[in-house]
Formats: sequence, structure tokens, C-alpha cells
Amino acid sequence: MTSAQPNPTTTDAGIPVPSDEHSLTVGPDGPILLQDHYLIEQMANFNRERIPERQPHAKGSGAFGHFEVTGDLSAFTRAAVFQPGVKTDMLIRFSTVAGERGSPDTWRDPRGFSLRFYTSEGNLDIVGNNTPVFFIRDALKFQHFIRSQKRRASNNLRDHDMQWDFWTLSPETAHQVAWLFGDRGIPRTWRHMNGYGSHTYSWINAAGQIHWVRYHFISDQGIECLTQAEADRLVSLDGDYHARDLHEAIARGEYPSWTLKMQIMPFEDAKTYRFNPFDLTKVWPHADYPLIEVGKLTLDRNFTDHHTEIEQAAFAPSNQVPGTGLSPDKMLLARTFAYADAHRARLGVNYKQIPVNAPKAEVHSYSKDGAMRVRNVSDPVYAPNSYGGPMADPSRTAEALWHADGEMVRAAYTLHAADDDWGQAGTLVRDVMDDAARERLVSNVAGHLRNGVSVKVLERACDYWKNIDKETGDKIEAAVRNGSS
Repeated sequence: MTSAQPNPTTTDAGIPVPSDEHSLTVGPDGPILLQDHYLIEQMANFNRERIPERQPHAKGSGAFGHFEVTGDLSAFTRAAVFQPGVKTDMLIRFSTVAGERGSPDTWRDPRGFSLRFYTSEGNLDIVGNNTPVFFIRDALKFQHFIRSQKRRASNNLRDHDMQWDFWTLSPETAHQVAWLFGDRGIPRTWRHMNGYGSHTYSWINAAGQIHWVRYHFISDQGIECLTQAEADRLVSLDGDYHARDLHEAIARGEYPSWTLKMQIMPFEDAKTYRFNPFDLTKVWPHADYPLIEVGKLTLDRNFTDHHTEIEQAAFAPSNQVPGTGLSPDKMLLARTFAYADAHRARLGVNYKQIPVNAPKAEVHSYSKDGAMRVRNVSDPVYAPNSYGGPMADPSRTAEALWHADGEMVRAAYTLHAADDDWGQAGTLVRDVMDDAARERLVSNVAGHLRNGVSVKVLERACDYWKNIDKETGDKIEAAVRNGSS
């Protein structure tokens, strides 16, 4: 028991309050008085505690740490954060994609793996997942995909028929769906999964040369996964299993870490590479572009207020620093608008002034006013001006600028020599998975398909899997029709 005198309770204006337990009334049994401003403040604040949850990735948690460069990739990027020996503070948020804020951690679902580097040149955000690919390659389908994974309008229930209806009518989903229903579809913990930038980004070196890159954060704890049965058991035992594991591991001093490795493609290679390198549904085989080590990411500090430090954390791929950049990846380009716009809608136009989102680099912008603005502006508030306001300095930037022309069209990517929707998914099933993993895949898919999928969608789903791998598809069909795994 401590003998220290506790701090006095105050209102949010810092005014001492007379009681933590009793409201102001007319006599002990009389009505409550409106002038009890502390009671009013408590009730009003409580009614407004919740902010809108994220549309996808609503359920999650995270932690803080640092990234330290151990390799030398200065030949490929001028970004200060990736120069030899540099150490940078970081934040990571892990999440599920489809579940709402209160959903269980152990549903079969991709895991978000969003990173923020608080660099000396501004915030660098890598918005990724625990898979190197995604379900779709064009952002026009993103909203429809997410809705198919959420809840049916007519009964407000998640619906397997809706999910498989979308997947089977969108063959480009095959690679990600094969990942999802394989062993890595449910990681044992966030500490025991890899993270991927998934998209193709660009790096720009001091000479202005562009390389195309992909980020791979390889778990130093190794890969461990839950079976469907283990995950189902944990749904009822501990819906916050992954969040609890991360928080308690860090509290014990068992700091999880990941090694960042890059795939790097010369600019010109993209034109003739056998797969479209900007297609989010495709990987670059490591035999073609091997992993190159950059540094180590370590999480060593838990948040103290989940709401301010994690729930209000707003990651956006538009946050690129000099020496890093975007690419012709259609999904990435669309996300540069969508993510920042989602934060403006959810948190307000000045969300970057929330401490967890504020850069450690100095801010000299012409943004002003708007709801919840707390940083003072100073004149002049326009550009160009002749009164000493900030001026753009191209020498401090390093944008990835590439040539593009052509007629305005609504069309799929131009196919490269080896492009198709089934090939890489089939390679994953046949060549990466072993016999035991394939048997678990069949059991996972068949169990999912037997749960409320309509006949017409079920027939398409069986054909879908036969297109990925005929033998596996036949086994899935037999398991569904026989009612066994």
C-alpha cells in the first residue's frame, strides 16, 4: 500500500471537483441539479467516447519500437531512414481485415501489418499485410470486395455465400485465397508472422535512378500458425488473444523483432519481366530477385492509452519520404487517396496533429483552420508570397517520376509473358505446400464451403479450386459432397 497522496480529481479544464461519487441534488433524496457541470461533463464525454471504427482493419492493436539499418543499400535509395547505421523510432499496428472492432482475433482472415517510421525527413508509412499478395488488382473492386466480407444487408450476418460469390467471379483472387485457406491463414501470434509491403514501391538513389522494390519483414521468432480447430477454440476462450500475447510479451521483456529484406528490380526490367511487377496479386519469385537484408525492426514499448496511440493512429501510403515513392501499381495509387481520406472522415481534417500521427521532422505547411486544429498558423498563409513563408525546395525531394502515355481506357493490365490468375496460386498449392499442408487446406476450404454456400456458388467454387490445382479441387469437391474433411 502506498502512502503517497493521490492527485486531486479535476474537470477537463483543470478545476478541482467536489466528489467522485455523488451528484449535486436538492437534499439527499431530491432531483439532480443542472448546474452540476462536472456530472454533465462526465455524461457528455461518455456519450462521445467512441469514434467511427475503421471500415476494414477495425480490430487491432500495436506497439512502439525502433528500426536500425544493418546493411548498406545506399546505392538504391537516398532516404535517410535507410542509410547505414541509422536508428529510427517506429510504430506498428496489427489487425484483421474483415472483422469489426469487437470481433475475435483468431478468425481466418489476412492480418494488417502497418508500419510508421518517424524519420528525420517526415513520416514514412508502409501499409501492408501478412501476405505478399492481395485479392484484387484494381481499386474499383475494393469496396465491393470488403462489402462481400462484411455483413449481409438482409440479416446483418457474415455470409460465406457472399464471400465465395465474389471470389469465384473474380479469378484474380485465387492466389490470396490459396494463402488464406492454407496454414498461414491464421497466425499463432502477431509475433510469429511475416509482414509485407505487398505493393511494388520505388526507391530513388542520390543520382536520381529509380528501382522498383518490395518490402519483406521476416519474423525473427519464426512462422507459427493455428489450426482451424485451435483458432475456433480461442474464439470462445479469448477474443483478444493476439493483442494480449503481444502486450504481455513486451511487458515481459520478450521484444519481438523482424528483419527487413528487400527485393529490388532495375527500372528497365519491369517492361519485360514475365509477370507484371505492379500486379498486387503476383509475387516476384526470389530466384529472380533475391532478398537483400536492410535492417532490424524491434518492438520494445507498449502503448499507455490504446485510444490515443493506436486507435487514432492513421497510416497512409501517401506518406513517402525523399528516396522512397510509389509505382504504377493501380491499387497503390488509389490507396494514396483512399487512406488519407478515410482518416479525414474518421478523425477530422487535422488528424496529422494528433501526437501519434505528428512527424518528428519540422512541419512548414500552408494548411490552416478546420476542426480540431491545435497548431498555430502564422502569416503568410498563402503561396507564393513575399513575406518569408516556406518555399518548395526540389533539391530536398526525390520523387519517382516515370513516363506514361496512351489513350484513356478502362482496361485490365497488359498481360506479361507468364501472367494468368491461376498459375502462382497453383505453384503455392503444389510446390510450396507439402502433403500435410494440402490436406489441411482441403479441410479448411471444404468446411467453409459447407457453411451456407448456395448450390450455384458452390459449383463455381469447386471449378475455381480445380483451376488452381485439379487434384486439390477434386478433393475439395469430394469433401464438400461427402460432408467430410
